[in-house]
Amino acid sequence: MDAQGFDWLLVPLHQLVSWGAAGAMVFGGVVPYIPQYRDIRRTQNADGFSTYVCLVLLVANILRILFWFGRRFEAPLLWQSIVMTGAMLLMLKLCTEVRAASELSARRHFFAAADNKDEETKVPPRRPHLDFDPRHFWHWSSFADYVQCVLAFTGAAGYITYLSIDSAVFVETLGFLAVLLEAMMGVPQLCRNHRHRSTEGMSIKMVLMWTSGDTFKTAYFLLNGAPLQFSVCGLLQVLVDLAILAQAYAFACRPPKPAAHAAHPACAKAL
Repeated sequence: MDAQGFDWLLVPLHQLVSWGAAGAMVFGGVVPYIPQYRDIRRTQNADGFSTYVCLVLLVANILRILFWFGRRFEAPLLWQSIVMTGAMLLMLKLCTEVRAASELSARRHFFAAADNKDEETKVPPRRPHLDFDPRHFWHWSSFADYVQCVLAFTGAAGYITYLSIDSAVFVETLGFLAVLLEAMMGVPQLCRNHRHRSTEGMSIKMVLMWTSGDTFKTAYFLLNGAPLQFSVCGLLQVLVDLAILAQAYAFACRPPKPAAHAAHPACAKAL
């Protein structure tokens, strides 16, 4: 049987592989966050995860969606951005709920003033319009404030894009910013680990999945002729993932700090 006799098998097989790759592209980006999400729910502690990762990914994917209106790229990449935006909002919701439950006595911070009265926490009356404090940016006490901030950014960026959609320079710059920010996704986690000299609370499974997913994604970009910005920033993203894995290894090899000895009773009496 000649090669043409296998066309009836190869053509649907190729189509099936294409669908599988597209599905992996759409949903593969959110899979790494499942272990981290489950760890936070189980421990009720979100300190090990930097919510600035969510901020970077939200901004990057919103810009990528807007970039699509100026320069149409493959549909799986567009759907990936939509799915990732929803996933980051879910991560923010969980982190906000966990932190709010553990900081009941702390001063609450808001992006915009709320309608309800904070009688239980005895928060002083807030200004009637805006209660935004730059010092507490992205550290708000209500998930609704994050949603308001995301909607405000989306509206402003969408309006600017609508006015400048005919400018090729603007569209290409928008696309570059989108993929550059996505490549910087792991930088907030990298900085958080360096600042605390620890990766405690961070899911290693999440970072391993970041690395494998970003490697697959970069190969997908190169093989499917995606815009150059996508490929270059994909390679940068893989390098950041490897740096975080190196941090995890270095901090794990470091000997634990000796526990502080309790003061001798006689010394305590002398004090």
